[in-house]
Amino acid sequence: MTTQTWIITGASRGFGRALAEAALAAGDHVVAAVRRPESVADLESAYPDDCLIAQFDARDVAAASDLVRDALDRFGQLDVLVNNAGRAVVGAVEEVSDAQLRELMDLHLFGPAALVRAALPAMRARGTGTIVQMSSQGGRASFPGVSAYSASKFALEGWSEALAGEVAPFGIRVLIVEPSRFRTAFNAADVLEFVEASETYRDLLADVRADMAGTDGRQEGDPARAAEIIVSLAHGDEVPLRLPLGREAVERVSGAYRRGLEEVERWAETARSADFEGVPASVRPI
Repeated sequence: MTTQTWIITGASRGFGRALAEAALAAGDHVVAAVRRPESVADLESAYPDDCLIAQFDARDVAAASDLVRDALDRFGQLDVLVNNAGRAVVGAVEEVSDAQLRELMDLHLFGPAALVRAALPAMRARGTGTIVQMSSQGGRASFPGVSAYSASKFALEGWSEALAGEVAPFGIRVLIVEPSRFRTAFNAADVLEFVEASETYRDLLADVRADMAGTDGRQEGDPARAAEIIVSLAHGDEVPLRLPLGREAVERVSGAYRRGLEEVERWAETARSADFEGVPASVRPI
């Protein structure tokens, strides 16, 4: 198997950590991009020739070029970029502030976008590369209480779908991963942020808040197995544009597609009636 070089953001724990461990175990090189270098010091000790620790805040768009340069200087190439760093804010639309919404957009969209732009020239030059965007089942279907999180993941997915079409001619692939609940730190008390509940929405979102706060350590998904799948795909000949991970994700994402199609079909005639009569449909390049 050809040795690949990975950049993985948020590699200190959760999916990022599992991916770093799986890639290193497969004989690959890993640049572990983390805010706290000490959190992955053990990986560098275990794989001194293959692991590089880079202090990096995924929201810092100005630091993206330096991170890519560090990877190229150390390992000479960049094969896989994983935009993994992320977290959630739980609260109703009226409860979440502009600052909180913007912070998630910085973390889940603007930061990854800057890192992709920094990585593309090196990938294009070699005519190969895989960009892994860690989204969520919440990036395809939303529900009350997670508007800010889903908004940022929906944005990442739309951006990434366009990206996939733009870079495919250069041999670069895009994989959007949509996990369900995995036993990561996502639901940990020091990661998951709950907005102060208002009187208006306290009862309405009580079950959502309790569910998300109480699931840490009980999630059905195995991050190690998920990481093995992603590493295998990165080394393989074909990757899907979207990959729901976990049984719940498969069911929820499938259900979202079915409900969306049913709604389109139900209102199709009303929607078609908005066009000028007798004017043929536009011919589009895509």
